[in-house]
Amino acid sequence: MTAQTYLAYDFPLLSAFWTMLWFFLWILWFVLLFRIVLDIIRDDGLGGWAKAGWMVFVVVLPFLGVFVYVIARGKNMGRREMEQARAQQEAFESYIRETAGGKGAPSSVDELTKLSEIRARGDITDEEFRKAKQLVLAGHGPAEHPGTGGSTATSTTTPTSTPPSGR
Repeated sequence: MTAQTYLAYDFPLLSAFWTMLWFFLWILWFVLLFRIVLDIIRDDGLGGWAKAGWMVFVVVLPFLGVFVYVIARGKNMGRREMEQARAQQEAFESYIRETAGGKGAPSSVDELTKLSEIRARGDITDEEFRKAKQLVLAGHGPAEHPGTGGSTATSTTTPTSTPPSGR
């Protein structure tokens, strides 16, 4: 019964704050250490021997190695991280553009606009326009099947034998 038992009310409030501060600094230290190790690995400006030397210095003498690295190369760490973030953002945006089909097949709105222009010029009749419009709206128009013989609506409809009325 000589061992002392500490209860929650025996632990002073200042000691609790001191313990939390040390715990926070310990986690902060590891975050900084891992960021420096990742920066050493990602840096394209360093050669293989320089990377190995910095890694040995940071791993064998961690406190001194981290402080010397931050002093010597800390300014460029932020610059390299910004370049990497910018490259990731550009890759993400190009993926979104590619997936969204920015310059792919024309949409049904584009096809209907083209059909209206063709009809306004008098190249197709109102009946041909109506049939082509139904095909585009149903999803069977030239926008959905570009290999069916052309990109205009006249290639998907059969010409009628009657001349355009009233023109």
